[in-house]
Amino acid sequence: MDRKTISAWAAYDWASTAVNAIVFTFVFSVYFVKSVYGDEVAGSAAWSYAQGWAGVVIAVCSPILGAAIDRYGPHKPVLKFLTVAGAALTAGLYFVEPQASSVVMALVLGAVLTIIFEFIQNIYNSTLGLVAKPADMGRVSGIGWGFGYFGSIVCLVIVLLLFIGLGNKGGLLGITKDGAQHVRMAMVFTGLWFAVFAIPYFAYCPDAPRESITFRQSVIAAIGDCKAMVREARAYPEILKFLAASAVYRDALATLFAVGGLYAAGTLHMGFSEVMIFAIAMNVASGVGALAFSFLDHRIGAKVTVMVSLVGLVLFGTGVLLTSDKTMFIALACAMGLFIGPVQASSRTMLAQMAPPEKLGSFFGIYSMTGKAVSFVGPFAFAALTSAFDSQRAGIASILAFWIIGLMMVYFVKPNTRSA
Repeated sequence: MDRKTISAWAAYDWASTAVNAIVFTFVFSVYFVKSVYGDEVAGSAAWSYAQGWAGVVIAVCSPILGAAIDRYGPHKPVLKFLTVAGAALTAGLYFVEPQASSVVMALVLGAVLTIIFEFIQNIYNSTLGLVAKPADMGRVSGIGWGFGYFGSIVCLVIVLLLFIGLGNKGGLLGITKDGAQHVRMAMVFTGLWFAVFAIPYFAYCPDAPRESITFRQSVIAAIGDCKAMVREARAYPEILKFLAASAVYRDALATLFAVGGLYAAGTLHMGFSEVMIFAIAMNVASGVGALAFSFLDHRIGAKVTVMVSLVGLVLFGTGVLLTSDKTMFIALACAMGLFIGPVQASSRTMLAQMAPPEKLGSFFGIYSMTGKAVSFVGPFAFAALTSAFDSQRAGIASILAFWIIGLMMVYFVKPNTRSA
């Protein structure tokens, strides 16, 4: 493998995963429900509804975008546009002030940013075949996820120490907490982080050749391609079974990412800095797991890696559900984190190996669509059980159930490489 190319490709994971951690899981989402909305239960519901509508847009548009990229050829022009837009919107979260008048702005920016980042992941995932041979895809995908988690760790540490601060002490930059300036400036920093560390990908990674078609023409043609893909879907029964299985367990992961920080703050009564420390520890574990399992994936295959990871998530997730001790919670969550990166990385590898190379963009678009098509189920199940039992623990139990169902479904998938 070309180390320079692989490093540049993985640098994009380093850049983008930090935004997901800071904005959607551990910092901005918690800031929104606590300080902007001012009601953790109602604020969480409002945030979930906005994300749900974003999921509808993604489900409709991702397959079209993926098919359009397949026809157009080059991935970089569209990815560059989306990267600039994503970095600008992340920095734009600075204007969300801790007051009720900023609620709509926060929800709209958060929803649009979710749509952009899902489009980014769709295109970026489909470039795996441009930088790695089929036999190396598992290893390269795992390296990318590992870079992503370690990028999140570094970004979280910087945000904690320089902007948020530990306990009642402010960050080292001395940014005032009045008007939540310390949190809002962290959003500007995160936007810059994404923009800067995405540069190596555009500088050093290869791209597909340009076809004799404009991007507008490719989008129009892609609509017809997607209709044809639906008609031809029966020719790829194993891929369809995998897409259905992965949609279930990926929905559980997405729900965990959406409520993990809120669960730590609400049920375990962690403060803001404690949640950040928990986030750093869990991302360390996830990064180690992604890198370690990338070599296991290379030896035993993506499907077995996915199944082992899901078993690990269920076992340690059960422990997380049952404990009330903060130290034990963090330890079990970190153990669970070891399996989060691998299940994501090996799922990406599994699809890349099963799908026809000339239709990778289309299939990753459908991969995104299937994940978002059921993306409302996990959050709604969490909310419904939490409300019914007046306990977030009951909501977390729904995540474990989805992992078990996904495990049983993926067991029956026969991952014949790129076979129809």
